[in-house]
This record gives sequence, C-alpha cells and structure tokens, in this order.
Amino acid sequence: MGGRGGPRAPRGRVRDAALAGGALLVVPASSLKSLVAASAEPWTATAFSWTLIFLACGALYFGRRYPVTVAAFVLVTTAVYYVTSVHDGGLMIAVIVALYLVAAAGRLQAAVVLAALTVICTGTGTLLGNKDVNGVALFMLTGWVVAMVALGWVRYSRLAYLREAERSAAGEERLRIARELHDVVGHHLSLINVQAGTSLHRFHRDPAQGEAALTAIKESSREALRDLRATLGVLRQADEEAPTAPAPGLDRIGELIGSARSAGLTVHSRLAGAADAPTEVGLAAYRIVQESLTNVSRHASAAEVTVSVEHGPGELRIEVADDGPGQGVSPGAPGSGLDGMRERARALGGELTAGPGPGGGFLVRARLPYPAPGRTGAVVR
Repeated sequence: MGGRGGPRAPRGRVRDAALAGGALLVVPASSLKSLVAASAEPWTATAFSWTLIFLACGALYFGRRYPVTVAAFVLVTTAVYYVTSVHDGGLMIAVIVALYLVAAAGRLQAAVVLAALTVICTGTGTLLGNKDVNGVALFMLTGWVVAMVALGWVRYSRLAYLREAERSAAGEERLRIARELHDVVGHHLSLINVQAGTSLHRFHRDPAQGEAALTAIKESSREALRDLRATLGVLRQADEEAPTAPAPGLDRIGELIGSARSAGLTVHSRLAGAADAPTEVGLAAYRIVQESLTNVSRHASAAEVTVSVEHGPGELRIEVADDGPGQGVSPGAPGSGLDGMRERARALGGELTAGPGPGGGFLVRARLPYPAPGRTGAVVR
C-alpha cells in the first residue's frame, strides 16, 4: 500500500502526550527566573510553585478525554500558583490551552463559564494590587481567551459537519447497494420461483417442458450469481483490485426478456437503444425493465407484457405494460421496488410513473434524459 505524502499530525495518546509535553517545555522555560534569580521566597515556596506547574501542564494529557474536569483543575491550580508565588510565570498558557480543549470537545457553555472565571479572577487580582497584570495585559488576556474558545468551537463544528457528511454519504451508499441487491436478487429469485412451480406442475405430464424449466432455473441461477458478485464488488477493500465486469446496460435488456419468456410470459418488445447513452443511463434502464418484469411475474397475474425502450431527443423512454388486472403493487409495498425505480429516474433528472394503464393492465413509464443524444435503428421482436 502506498503511503500518502506529507507529515501526519499526531493522533490519540500521542497527540495528548505532545500537547502536555509542549506545555511542559514552554511554561517551565518562562518560569526559570524563580530558579536562577536571587531568591525572593523560601525554597519550599519555590518547590511548591514548580509542583503546581508540573501538575497543571501534566493534566493536559487528559484534556481530550476529560476536558471540563481538566480545565477546572488547571484553572484552580493556576490561581493557587499566582496567589502563593512571587514570580509571574507563564502558567496562564496551560489555562488557555485547556479552554481550547473544552470548546473543541463541544462543551461551549462550560468553556464560556471557565473563560469568564479566568478573566474575572485575573481582573480581581489586578484590582487587589497585582502589579504584574495591568489593564492592557488584562485586555490582551481577554482577547486570547475569547479567541481560543472560538477556535475550539470552530474546530468542533467543522469535525461535526464532516462526520455528518460521512454518515450521509455512507447512508446513501447503503441505500444504493440495497437497491442493487434488491433488483438483482429479487428479479432472478422471482423467475426461479415461477420456473420451479412450472417444473413441478408439468414434470410428470410433460417431462420435456419440465426439463426446459429446470434448464431455465439453472441459467437464472447462474445469472443471479454473476450479477450478485458484480454488485458486491463495491464492498471490496481499498487495496483490492476493482471488479472488471461491466455494469449491465441496454445491450443486456434482451436477456431479461428471454428470462421472462422462459418463465412462461409472452413478451413483446421494441428495443431502440441509444449507442451514445451514458453508462449510468443504460444501467438505470436495465434495472427499471428488470424490476418491472419482476413485478409482473410476482404480482400482476398477467399472461402478456410489452417492453418498449426507445430513443428520443436527448432522452431514453421506457414503457413496460402488462395485461393483468391493473392493480400492480402499491408504492412502498414490501418488495415492490417502485420507489427504487423512481429514485433511479430522479437521480438522472428524469421521472417515472407507475399505475393502471389506459387500456387496462399495469403500466410503468420512465423518461431518462442525457446530453449529446445519438440514434440507432429500432429492432422489433
């Protein structure tokens, strides 16, 4: 597997350790004055201050998993540090980082409360006589706090959007695969069921017809396995070779008609496919005819069906009409596939209608538009 160019940002525990390690480098470096300068406080106070520094910076390692708890701990530790130490170190950096982690975790309300406490506590110290933080420094600190909370929230919102987009794409892919499986498996199993019933009914009275039905079952099973393997090819891993079998299209609609005839239906067809029709249009036309014939075999109680696939100006027109009672199946009924056919047509900017025909029976009519139309001669069978 080829690697992707460019360095990758650390993830998981490595990222947590890098964050805490960075703070442990920057904050102590800004507090070295308490060690190298003339001692202005007992060494026990200095040791206590450095303990607070390491506790606050080290706590950032857990900031991604427990953002609010860690931020509150860092804020309290920092407050104790500035109250007990005479040295003005850079421990406020740890507080700002902790606030970013809270906002980046989606806890905006908690981040705002902790940010307000940070500014209020710092301002209170200034009012009580802290000469290290004046009005300008307090204003700059407020800006840093607001900016880090905002950045954390922006990151959270962006990741939430990306996750939602991934879930939506995954849902659409599942629906597409389910529709393909329904069309492939439903069509062939329906034909196999009809052919098996024919074989059982005629086997003893007419062995020749029973044998022909069994042969048709064998062919339908082979077609079902082939189409099923091609459909499941989309589930291959990224490092596997993509399936090379072409998607079914206009050139295989004749196979569907032959399968329907072998199931006992009388099929009249008029096929005038467009030579330059895009692959997705051919696939949609194939699946619409396939599902329509499947519904005729399952539900229509029809003896004859007419399949028409004709090329018009910049579009493909499909009609499948049977001579059954005309009730068909209701939209949304389990296994009907009408909704799936409509989705295929709409995805290409077309439309599909299904209902009782004007002269009786059930009629499915679809229009699939596409650019740069071409024309081929019609073949009447």
